[in-house]
Amino acid sequence: MGNGQGPQGDVRRRRVQRLKKMILLSVAAWLILPVGLCIVLFARIGALEGQARETQGILEQMAEAVSRLEAAREEEIQTPQPDRKEAVVTAPEAGGDDRGTEEPEAAHKVYLTFDDGPSKYTPEILDILDTYDVKATFFVLGKENDYSIEMLREIARRGHTIGMHSYSHKYAEVYRSVEDFSADFYRIYSYILENTGIQSVCYRFPGGSSNTISDIDMHVFADFLAEQEVEFYDWNVSSGDGGSVLLDADTLIRNATSGILGQETSIILMHDAASRSTTVEALPGIIETVLAMEDTAILPITGDTTPIHHIK
Repeated sequence: MGNGQGPQGDVRRRRVQRLKKMILLSVAAWLILPVGLCIVLFARIGALEGQARETQGILEQMAEAVSRLEAAREEEIQTPQPDRKEAVVTAPEAGGDDRGTEEPEAAHKVYLTFDDGPSKYTPEILDILDTYDVKATFFVLGKENDYSIEMLREIARRGHTIGMHSYSHKYAEVYRSVEDFSADFYRIYSYILENTGIQSVCYRFPGGSSNTISDIDMHVFADFLAEQEVEFYDWNVSSGDGGSVLLDADTLIRNATSGILGQETSIILMHDAASRSTTVEALPGIIETVLAMEDTAILPITGDTTPIHHIK
């Protein structure tokens, strides 16, 4: 019985087999565990990246909302009341784009201006302007999507003036330094030139030249524009459509047309923005009211336009 057979031999074989299984299971566990941990880790990283992208999107939306609130607050603070006569600052060969023409003589010159476009309402605004055969001025932002670029070109095709309103419209970035302002300026200038062939020479500061957001004296930025042979245009009449409350069309018409007969130059501030539906509703009434005024003309901003400056 020395050959390992019998009950004792069976016990040893079973013991060896159990030992082999334990070893194999241990090895498998050591191999599977790191793989499992890697899978869990990669899944966690993917989830964190998704959360980071979502957070970034929320932050960008918040930044845009803050900029719009700042713009609304600045407009509410700065806009002259309709019965006040804003001081007019004359500058030679000021503003307009390269299609400027001599303006007709009229006792009261009215300029319809639209900030922040293009938007989903741009086609309607353009059609309304065509209906009354009047030209306006669009101070645009740097929107790179195909729709906005096509609308920018359509504004040009229909003979309206295209002005610059900054590329980003982010106050904290635009007014951070002269270098940042310059970089933003050249971006919006190039954006318009590349997509329309127009060398725009008129500008509207985000929040106007008298905004209280910039820590740098706005005269510094105005001097920079002058060095580029670019004129800036504020406003002395506001429709009120840029405020935090959406006003009805009748209120916008009253705001935009009151006081026009009391001044030679009226630059009316309006907005071409997705959240400004009542501006489109009010536009026909604004145009009809102005056209009914005696010795009054609606014109686009050109090199002959007398600019309105909030800062002196």
